[in-house]
Amino acid sequence: MKVFKFGGASVNSVERIKNMGTILKQFPGEKIMVVISAMGKTTNALEKVAESFFNGENKIALELFEQVRMQHLNTAKYLLVTHYLDCEKQLKDFFTEAEWLLHGSPVRDFDFYYDQVVCIGELLSTTIISAYLNETGIQNKWIDVRDILHTDNNFRDASIDWNFSRSKVESVIVPLFRDTDKIVTQGFISSTDENESTTLGREGSDYTAAVFANLLAAEQVSIWKDVEAVMNADPKQFSDAKPISELNYAELIEMAFYGAQVIHPKTIKPLQNKNIPLYVKCFLNPSLPGTFIHNHSLKNLPPIIVLKEKQVMLQLKTKDFSFIGEHHLIELNQIFEKLKIKPNLTQNAAISCIAVLDDRPEKIEILSLKAADLFDVQVTKGLTLLTIRHYTPELFEKLSAGKKIILQQQTPETVQVLMY
Repeated sequence: MKVFKFGGASVNSVERIKNMGTILKQFPGEKIMVVISAMGKTTNALEKVAESFFNGENKIALELFEQVRMQHLNTAKYLLVTHYLDCEKQLKDFFTEAEWLLHGSPVRDFDFYYDQVVCIGELLSTTIISAYLNETGIQNKWIDVRDILHTDNNFRDASIDWNFSRSKVESVIVPLFRDTDKIVTQGFISSTDENESTTLGREGSDYTAAVFANLLAAEQVSIWKDVEAVMNADPKQFSDAKPISELNYAELIEMAFYGAQVIHPKTIKPLQNKNIPLYVKCFLNPSLPGTFIHNHSLKNLPPIIVLKEKQVMLQLKTKDFSFIGEHHLIELNQIFEKLKIKPNLTQNAAISCIAVLDDRPEKIEILSLKAADLFDVQVTKGLTLLTIRHYTPELFEKLSAGKKIILQQQTPETVQVLMY
């Protein structure tokens, strides 16, 4: 039994959906759990729908949702013939689910409505793709993952209820695999015990794949991406970025911790717990070896570069020149947690501390105001955070040349600098 995850880029056009079908045809007779994200930029579009609704702009929200609706109906028309009417009927049920909400008025917090609206993207994409696969001879069963994976009600970053989800996998998914080789479901989304939709955090489809792999004791997980493998740097930022053929779980966690946009940070643990190997494969060229990720030690890894731009540095000093104490840091971390902010770098001194964060203006403003109750706050924007794992002095000098370094942290394995 395998788990395949296809991200939004791999299903963002008719041609790429057909390519996905071609990939699955290479595994006849194999049991595969197929986890699929929303198509292309659908999640971003639905975020705007949710924001407009929450701001009381129902007309704008419905107009934006209409664009999403038409895009998916057009995709279904291009892909389907014999299965179109059944697919259209299922799509309309989901359209109605969203439109019913959008005609109302918000009475709960934004994160709740975010999840109710944004989850529609995965439901639409999987409905169309499941119908296309069936029409082209790749027999599969579609399931609503919200019936299987239950979570708490921490909307936008929900935690899996492992006991309930395990029982549903055993009672629903395992028997279903006796009748079919392929099951198609959604990544990223889930639900509470009250059947309210939840999401698992951005890029959470990777995590969904890992959860199913763990619960099904899968032999492997393959994440299909639009790059040839895990790269040692973002190829959009570094033209000389190179593929890494082999990694282990520990290194991948380090990469995720420092901000590499490779694999969702929560993905690794469910795989590591059952020693399930992970493959990152290229859906544009499946013949490429990709990256093999396992639980064994590795040596001689290449330098791994993470460059995060648009960074903000918060310098926080105690107002009475007293030492930074544990109570200061506890209160500060509570503010981070409440705002769902994760600092990319922190540094503590006697009477001050520094936090470096992504520049999200609305949250930075709230954070600064709340922190001002405890500290004197200074905010510096327009910075860049460079992290190099397995660095060499030559590479560090090359990448920091001509920059003014205002903060540096260094270990034998990793160097981080904040610069402009």
